[in-house]
Amino acid sequence: MATYTTNSGIKKIATGDESGTWGTSTNTNFDIIDRIAAGVGDITLSGTTHTLTTSDGSASDGQYHVLLLGGSPSGTNTITVAPNDAKRMYFVKNNSGQSAIFSQGAGANVTVANGASAIIYCDGAGSGAAVVDIGASLPLSGALLAANNLSDVANAGTSRSNLGLAIGTNVLAYDANLQGFVTALTLPTSDGTNGQALVTNGSGTISFGSAGIGTGKAIAMAIVFG
Repeated sequence: MATYTTNSGIKKIATGDESGTWGTSTNTNFDIIDRIAAGVGDITLSGTTHTLTTSDGSASDGQYHVLLLGGSPSGTNTITVAPNDAKRMYFVKNNSGQSAIFSQGAGANVTVANGASAIIYCDGAGSGAAVVDIGASLPLSGALLAANNLSDVANAGTSRSNLGLAIGTNVLAYDANLQGFVTALTLPTSDGTNGQALVTNGSGTISFGSAGIGTGKAIAMAIVFG
């Protein structure tokens, strides 16, 4: 007599069973494995409740690895993960227009807001089963949720604070005059030689060269200015 895996409903054919027909069950098992490994399922919600079922021996919505919530629910939709003894992990993207509450038993639930994403784990503990948002403990979790309107990067000051950057220590402050100078002029990329000065060609190019004061001019200036 065939049995089934607890978490995914994969059929385990007993020795000697399904002679000549076992290929059908095997193909279904491969379909189930494909869903739990990398399957992306469109879950259409309606009303305020939905059951996400993992069925024994057949491909079902509860076996998908990634859940894309859609449809037109009439309000916050409670999604019950069944059966309550199956341990499952889901990547969830909620585009349904309403919040979705994931529940498996009498334990904790997880709410995924409309427009948000989450990584959830169903512990399969039976009647007291709980759903946990395992993504909540990851660094920056929720930082880029639509509900935050990207407030973390709304302005330069907030962004620097969130990244732990300080002006003058980790980054240089922006200076409009300096930026204008750099933009307008072509500057030298290496040092000059001893005694040279920065000179311009009158067309925006700065380079190291002679200051243009000859010996005679230098003597005259020395006489005039002492």
